[in-house]
Amino acid sequence: MRDSQPDADGPRQDVLPGGLAGTAVVAGLKIVSYVINLDRSIDRWHHIRDQANRLGLVVERVAGVDAQKIGPLEQLNYNKKAFVRGNGRPMLPQEHGCYLAHLKALQTFLASDAQCAVIMEDDVELAGDLFDRVKAIHETAPYADVTKLLNHRAVMFRKTAQTTAGDLIGKCAFGPQGSAACYLVTRQGAEQLLIALREIRFPFDIALERAWATKVRVYTVKDNVLNLSVRALDSQIADRARYRSIKLRGYKRIPTHIFRVVELVRRVKYSLT
Repeated sequence: MRDSQPDADGPRQDVLPGGLAGTAVVAGLKIVSYVINLDRSIDRWHHIRDQANRLGLVVERVAGVDAQKIGPLEQLNYNKKAFVRGNGRPMLPQEHGCYLAHLKALQTFLASDAQCAVIMEDDVELAGDLFDRVKAIHETAPYADVTKLLNHRAVMFRKTAQTTAGDLIGKCAFGPQGSAACYLVTRQGAEQLLIALREIRFPFDIALERAWATKVRVYTVKDNVLNLSVRALDSQIADRARYRSIKLRGYKRIPTHIFRVVELVRRVKYSLT
């Protein structure tokens, strides 16, 4: 069981006896789990924390990065030219905040003594068997630096392994799969991601998948280990109308189309290795 201690800045943290916040030990594997949550969305944290308590899970909150509070130094890591070429539009401030929040979660993980981390956004629906399945995934594919546990799609999935819990692990030849709402990362993977993703050229969910560019060994499950909750319907980044309003039009999108064809070829090649 966990002891609950109040946060000095508001939200309560759930900790194991002895003060190891957010850490679970499953048959010798020390796993830390983080939920990224904005201070202004504390109701989301309360919901997922209470759900974790009911399920007997251990979770720790990592404060999200408010887009309105990103300083000039943090803005320097945004490569606007590369972002527009790759995505056909400029980056939204909320995407910048999301990206920095995931980097913050990776840094927090490396400051712990855990072997693996499950990093989640606050719009997932927890499951009681999360850590058991994560342990089986890590034991089955210890070579994976990152394993995506939740995706919007898994098209042209190529299986490389199957866990004792029945989860299929592999790669997809078509993408992007979408979503960085839940993924498993090792210490080596976190270290490599922090180096490879220092410069922002894509939204974080797309950047996370680009193993062919980052050299981080990224795999995925065929069927989601966790799913999105109803809270995901209320996006904290932007709605479709906002995305459409900033997209490049006509001939200005030609470099993006060319880039995406090249990306598809590189993705297919990676999926076959």
